[in-house]
Amino acid sequence: MTTAVHTLRYRRPSALRPHRLELATQHDPNGHPRYFDGALRHPGPAAAALLAVADVAAARYHRPLAAASLDPVVTADGDRLRFESFSGCGGVHARLDLLPDGLDGAATGHGTTNIDIGGPLREALRLRAPDDRLTLAVGADDIEVGLGADTLIERKVPLPTRWLKGFAETQILTARFDLRAELPAAEAVRFLRTLPATGRSTVRWVLPAGRTLRPTSRPGPGASCLPGPERLAALRPLLRHVTGLRIYGPPGTPTGPTSSAWELALPGGRITLTLSPDAARGFSGEGGLLDLLAGPLAATDAGTLAALLDGEARTDSAGLTDLAADSGLPADRIRAALAHLATAGRIGYDLADAAHFHRRLPYTAGRVEDTNPRLRAARELLAAGAVGPVTGDLRVVTVGDHAHHVRVDANGPAGCTCRWWARHRGDRGPCSHVLAVRMAGETER
Repeated sequence: MTTAVHTLRYRRPSALRPHRLELATQHDPNGHPRYFDGALRHPGPAAAALLAVADVAAARYHRPLAAASLDPVVTADGDRLRFESFSGCGGVHARLDLLPDGLDGAATGHGTTNIDIGGPLREALRLRAPDDRLTLAVGADDIEVGLGADTLIERKVPLPTRWLKGFAETQILTARFDLRAELPAAEAVRFLRTLPATGRSTVRWVLPAGRTLRPTSRPGPGASCLPGPERLAALRPLLRHVTGLRIYGPPGTPTGPTSSAWELALPGGRITLTLSPDAARGFSGEGGLLDLLAGPLAATDAGTLAALLDGEARTDSAGLTDLAADSGLPADRIRAALAHLATAGRIGYDLADAAHFHRRLPYTAGRVEDTNPRLRAARELLAAGAVGPVTGDLRVVTVGDHAHHVRVDANGPAGCTCRWWARHRGDRGPCSHVLAVRMAGETER
């Protein structure tokens, strides 16, 4: 698996001490010595939810193998802390938000890093006594959790490229989601207990029925998709802490399996699992951003937005309007620039707040093409002169001895004769030939 490696230096090592978990995160440009220093008001739910995020990172729901053991990502976001992970198969995104009413201490600053919830920390969280007070210190440079003596002063932290692509795809998917159902605590627990913890992956459908959900055999008006119900197993240890459940999905009436998001409300926070449409389908290959990334000015505009967003915690619809005014960019270029930042892992989406949030990860314009081979291939085709002129409603893209015919309508390229398009029909983003034709059309205007 490809990784993006950052060298991080520490002002002090992190440690797990009696009743106190000390984490260090990426240095804040404003010089905050710590992003958060205080106690968790609800340590039981917080500890269980942290374990759930770690369990998702260690799981492979499709063709289970050995545990993935990838480190979750933590973001200090002004007034809250966010912990995120992807499953080893890439088809489940988990995010724990520790909210202001769950934190008892100084206001958080801004920073993002990988964290290690390894064996010793997992054991300590699982075995904590119910009345143990959990104190959290977040700051300095990055995180490493250990038992006993401090050992880590400097290290290279790998961030899987697949996670960057997953961050980008989940934010563009969930930003389009609507609230489909909402259950109170008792009904949420009852429903989640009926789901299998293991087994062969299937697709289920549920319909809201008053304050509960009832299963249905097929998609239809009001139905929500539950693709691979065993992928919600990480929520089972949290059932005694649940205060409610919200289900989100794409608008309209589904005709086939779709992604969905399952948000469990907890005292002082919430945890959300976003599921891909199929257990065998990881978010990193969805290609939902490729059309936006193909724009000729997106990379330059992304640098402008990155500077404007620095230090901002969240951006809702009003904030996007302000961003357009401050940058002087039209809405379509704002969307394309945000797509570039999302591909670098800089942008996420919080369904409960209906707002984008920002991760403090390094932004490198060149990484966009490195993590999107179809985009890179399209640029190479365009540079090689492989895109022919418009003939009727077709443009021919020549790749070696093969000629791929791209159908063009009033809205641009709409289909291709290549195997990728025949297999996915645009459901996982455009192929490189369609992208190359779209880029050619942009340069010819």
